This record gives sequence, C-alpha cells and structure tokens, in this order.
Amino acid sequence: MAETGNPATPTVLRGAIIQLMEDLGVVIPNIIPFQYNPEKMTRGLKPWNPFEVDQTNRGAQAPMIQPYDPEETYQFALELDATDDLEDGDPIAMATGVASRIAAIKKLTEPSQGLFGDLIASAQALAGGVDARMTRPSIPVALLVMGPGLILPIRLTSISIEVTEFTPGLYPHMATVTLDMRVLTPEVFKCKTTASTDLAIAAYKFTRLQEDALAILNIANAAKTALSMLPF
Repeated sequence: MAETGNPATPTVLRGAIIQLMEDLGVVIPNIIPFQYNPEKMTRGLKPWNPFEVDQTNRGAQAPMIQPYDPEETYQFALELDATDDLEDGDPIAMATGVASRIAAIKKLTEPSQGLFGDLIASAQALAGGVDARMTRPSIPVALLVMGPGLILPIRLTSISIEVTEFTPGLYPHMATVTLDMRVLTPEVFKCKTTASTDLAIAAYKFTRLQEDALAILNIANAAKTALSMLPF
C-alpha cells in the first residue's frame, strides 16, 4: 500500500523476510523488505488426521489426538517495480531493474555457511581445496514478518517469477514473484541448536502467544452473543 501524503493516513508497516545468517555464532540478519505489501495472503492449516493412519499394524487412534502442531503454510504474491527507484536515480535499478530483488529472494532457497563461510568456501574451491559438497549443505533460517502480530520461521517451498516488463538491457523492470512457504515448528530444530534457531523458536512462540490471547478475547465476545441467543 502506497503512502498518500495525507497526515491523517496511518503509517503502514512494510512486511519482510529476514534471513538469519550466522557466522561464528553471531546472527547477521539479511533483511528483504517488501516493496509493496501483498494485496492478499492465503494461509493453510492441515491438522494431523488420525483416520488416514494405516490401522493394520497398530492399534486404533483416538480421533481427537493431535500429536503435533498443524502443518501451516502461506502463499502470496509480491509485486516488484523499478519505476520509483529509477525516478530517484538509483544506480542499481538503472543498471538491472528489479533483478537484484529477485536474486535476493532466490538466495533464500540456496544453502549457505554464512557470509564469511561462503567466502572462505569459494576461496578454497578456487584454490583447489576441500570440496564444499563434502559438508552437508543447509539453508539459513528465515522469518516471515508481517507486522508484530505475525513473525514466524519459514522455509520457502516454491518460487514462481513472472516478468511483465523488461529494461532496454533485458533485465526485469516489473515482475510478480509468487512465494509458497511452510512454517517451521520448534520440533524441527531439536536436532541442532544455534543462535538463529533460538531466535526462530522465540519468534514462533511469541506469535502463538498473541494468537492464544486473541482467541481468549474472542471467547469473551462469543459468550455475550451466546447469552443473547438463550430463550431464557
């Protein structure tokens, strides 16, 4: 949402994806702010279904059991446009349009050993040193931030890029980037504890605490409605 310049218009926070790069135990946030907040967002929740479990080799499952948090997903599209940056004389936009923003988003899907770790690994590979593939590659933890009410650790599962206009040099001038992501629960971080995973778990619990508080507020409002529905 663009600012109107009207002083009465409330300030709109910008969403972002923050990748928690880690070097020598120090977390270095790689912030990818949204140029424009998505117009709509699809949130999916898939609870564990006990009725889908094969019962041939195990006892019957209680139908109300939920052994872990529901699988949660988000999907939305980001609109990228270099026009404003070109008007401001931004040299990166003038040279490559929105290609740098697309590259930053793509970087969220690539394994990394941290900013300095990647540099060292590249230097070793150039010098014919240890093959980086000998170490198990992993992707740094990322947080989806949509205001203070939604800060969740996520893993991108799909990226779709549609370029709608090109620069004279054939770099993307306008593009729509559709992102699919899955929320990471604290259980997935049990095998490895680092400074970044601690932050991810804290963010997850903070968001869930807010949801629990909102649910309690809704119960209070619903109680008033229920009383008005009683015939006595």
